Amino acid sequence: MKPIQVGLLGIGTVGSGTFNVLQRNQEEIRRRAGRGIQITMVADLDVARARAVVGEGVTVVGDAREVIANPDIDIVIELIGGYGIAKALVMEAISAGKHVVTANKALLAVHGTEIFAAASARGVIVAFEAAVAGGIPIIKALREGLSANHIEWIAGIINGTTNFILSEMRDKGLDFEVVLKEAQRLGYAEADPTFDIEGVDAAHKATIMSAIAFGIPVQFPKAYVEGITQLSATDIRYAEQLGYRIKLLGITKRAPRGIELRVHPCLVPAKRLLANVEGAMNAVVVHGDAVGTTLYYGKGAGSEPTASAVIADLVDVTRLHTADPHHRVPHLAFQPDALSDLPVLPMSEVVTSYYLRLRVADEAGVLAKVTGVLALNGISIDAVLQREADEVGGEGATSTDLIILTHDTREGTMDKVLAELQALPTVLSPIVRIRKEELR
Repeated sequence: MKPIQVGLLGIGTVGSGTFNVLQRNQEEIRRRAGRGIQITMVADLDVARARAVVGEGVTVVGDAREVIANPDIDIVIELIGGYGIAKALVMEAISAGKHVVTANKALLAVHGTEIFAAASARGVIVAFEAAVAGGIPIIKALREGLSANHIEWIAGIINGTTNFILSEMRDKGLDFEVVLKEAQRLGYAEADPTFDIEGVDAAHKATIMSAIAFGIPVQFPKAYVEGITQLSATDIRYAEQLGYRIKLLGITKRAPRGIELRVHPCLVPAKRLLANVEGAMNAVVVHGDAVGTTLYYGKGAGSEPTASAVIADLVDVTRLHTADPHHRVPHLAFQPDALSDLPVLPMSEVVTSYYLRLRVADEAGVLAKVTGVLALNGISIDAVLQREADEVGGEGATSTDLIILTHDTREGTMDKVLAELQALPTVLSPIVRIRKEELR
């Protein structure tokens, strides 16, 4: 059978990895897919560099629309990224009847509903395994492997840059800014790391997983997003003393009144597997009613790990290329006319537990006042750690740190309590609040 022909838009780190892995494992891939898969056309603004990567026998152009217009191209791989030209090209490829494979989580998190609707109407596939957690096959697990389950919650370390930074802060006792510079020097963080360190990248991925897990439309604007820029080595150290590690988690969860969708730093018990994921690695925990808790771990970025996911999508599309569109796995796991209208809850309605650090005057009665405010608002305490003043500020210090772990409470209630606590004259600095997830 004639090989399926693929056009590649963008041949940077992931694109070159995709080309090389496809070439290297061509025979193995053909045996799995049932026919050959060949990248026969590449579009990149740097035509000379692209030609150096692909060599002879592949058409290289500077205009991506030439690839889309080629009637011989069956599948278009979009690896340009971003919301702008990438969206236009994906929509044009769909309109031209091409299947699309993309690693563009930002595009799908923001415009996925429109893109999937267009693909369904045209009878083509948009495959996106590489958009979440690099080489970890989490999309296939959620869409297919766990399809018997009523999924209860997902929690994931889905940004390698922030996990590397937090691991280094814990291991070396350094503050955020110092470790960020080192991460940039080593190539783990971009020159502009905003999307990573502010949690936006993780929120894009969590949005996609949430839609697949719960059968809701992609709704990135409703996600709560908080990064790691305000974390200090002090809190990481206190968390360790209490038996926890701090990780940036993407969390989506069923709640009685809707779906939680949030990204923020969390205290995770040190005995949990997720707490022990270090460096730039990714891991996702999924809890279903039938299967229980499952863990997916691996490299969340990089040339060939991400290429592994791109090529897996190519194989799937090749197998289903001639299948009846109505018999394919739906883009978001649930049939398009069966998506739920469950709301994404505002953060004020989320229920979780908390780590609080208060810098307080070192005088009698302070702890009683603080715990009294918590009790009056119905917040129960799990643990208290009170440091000696000289441990915090040196000999003769007049202030100390009071660390409190709470049981579950509503975020809106905690907001009110923190305002009351902050107004106490014995609370001397802005209160640090970090959410806590037991992941039972």
